[in-house]
Amino acid sequence: MARQLRFNGTVGSGVRSPSVHKARIVDLGEFEGLFRTFSHSAWRLETRRRYASDEATDTYRQFVETGGVEWDESDPYCELIRSQTAQGKRVERVRIVDQPPTTGQLYLLNNAKRNSRLGEDIRNLQRADADSLQLPPDDFWLFDSRLAARLRFDDGDHLVDVELITEPAEIVRYSVIRDAAWHHAVPHEQFAAKPSSGE
Repeated sequence: MARQLRFNGTVGSGVRSPSVHKARIVDLGEFEGLFRTFSHSAWRLETRRRYASDEATDTYRQFVETGGVEWDESDPYCELIRSQTAQGKRVERVRIVDQPPTTGQLYLLNNAKRNSRLGEDIRNLQRADADSLQLPPDDFWLFDSRLAARLRFDDGDHLVDVELITEPAEIVRYSVIRDAAWHHAVPHEQFAAKPSSGE
């Protein structure tokens, strides 16, 4: 069982710090530019049970039909991440996984094989452990420990826009969330090899 961590209340509290919360909403194009300009680290917490954008892809349909995917590692995202990690920059993420995993989560567990070949370090955390740690429902990226990008979804699980946060107390809060999740998460290779407790 993951031990519970607290920071200014709870790690995952949805309550903002008492200081003035300053944020800027940007479109997806400006958000994508952050992956070209970060200096040393890009870290993500993935908390959702499904992503509508995944379900619209040919690879998702292939996964549902066959249980596997032939990943294309030459698309623009792959080229970008490969070039960034080749420079020694870190791209890391923790994916929260239900028990049993949703179809979307199983798809992302398969996708981790591709992203790992690009140089990403991907780890997984059971939702029960995330709940024990009181991690937030926020799906976010943290760039260079100075800029948080909180992804905002509509009721249909479509990514709508991104909230950029630079307020220092909020960056500290997101950094504590990152450290707690990273400490308890399991490398995706080990996680994928673990049998389901329901089997």
